[in-house]
Amino acid sequence: MEYRRLGASGLHVPALSFGAGTFGGRGPLFSAWGDTDTDQARRMVDMALDAGVTMFDSADAYSDGESERVLGEALKGRRDRALISTKAGLPTGDRPQDAGTGRARLITTVEAALKRLGTDYIDLFQLHAFDAGTPVEETLSALDDLVKSGKLRYIGVSNFAGWQLMKSLAAADAHGWTRYAAHQVYYSLVGRDYEWELMPLGHDQGVGAVVWSPLGWGRLTGKIRRGQPLPEGSRLHETAQWGPAVENELLYDVVDVLDDLSQETGKTIPQIALNWLLRRPTVASVIIGARNERQLQDNLGAIGWELTTDQVARLDKASGRIAPYPYYPYEAQEGFARLNPPIVPSGK
Repeated sequence: MEYRRLGASGLHVPALSFGAGTFGGRGPLFSAWGDTDTDQARRMVDMALDAGVTMFDSADAYSDGESERVLGEALKGRRDRALISTKAGLPTGDRPQDAGTGRARLITTVEAALKRLGTDYIDLFQLHAFDAGTPVEETLSALDDLVKSGKLRYIGVSNFAGWQLMKSLAAADAHGWTRYAAHQVYYSLVGRDYEWELMPLGHDQGVGAVVWSPLGWGRLTGKIRRGQPLPEGSRLHETAQWGPAVENELLYDVVDVLDDLSQETGKTIPQIALNWLLRRPTVASVIIGARNERQLQDNLGAIGWELTTDQVARLDKASGRIAPYPYYPYEAQEGFARLNPPIVPSGK
């Protein structure tokens, strides 16, 4: 396993992390993802640790906290071998105090997460969403106190817009509070919006990307192909409705190239899609999820080899789309590009 620094922090994380969203299986979304129980989770954690996958990601919103509880049970007796990453901030109930990232809620949610996880500290704690109703100073001050208390080691965010993250980083710098080291983001061959603003921001500010849904909400598994119906038993209709829409032609173009590369390399389509992400700037770790041990074993095969420059270029071309304003002039017009050279090729 390859280990990388998380942004500009001193934390080293594995290139592949394990997502515990399939643990627990409560609610319409998470029951569609999976319903891994404690015994199954323990076997999958064994496989992950044996492969060097040492970071495990969860959230209080996953299966009403059941994901964290199952993960804690699965890690019992080997907590010192693992990095625990979890998130909070999304609504978990109907009361006003059941949502947001105000000081009171952060303190109570961290305490509850520690109890469910069966640990006295969290390695990486991320805000699941931006809370427009709470001043960023209040949120950052509370997180800084939790870091100083030893309950949190590093902090990050998830699903923030560029201005929300930059405003927060500026406030942290102004007050000398702990800075966000990670941004957990959606990024895949059929969803490259991260590159337009958040990637340059992360590169400039030292914020590492922890990628969720790297297979495009299950679209890049090899089961969806041009001119063919979804295979019987597919859960794509249940899970993909929660994610960004993807144009059919974009998906088919990408899968066509993935199919060709699979034949060339002997690797599976998911392994190739994951390997492409591992080469992208600012990406510290890619979260892999699995409903069973077979899927996990396949995803682990994404590491330890590299696509060629030509193969990457073919994937870039198939998946690239012209960025919207105000980003596109920096790719399309020489004067803009000279002042702001792209971090990655546009892929067009």
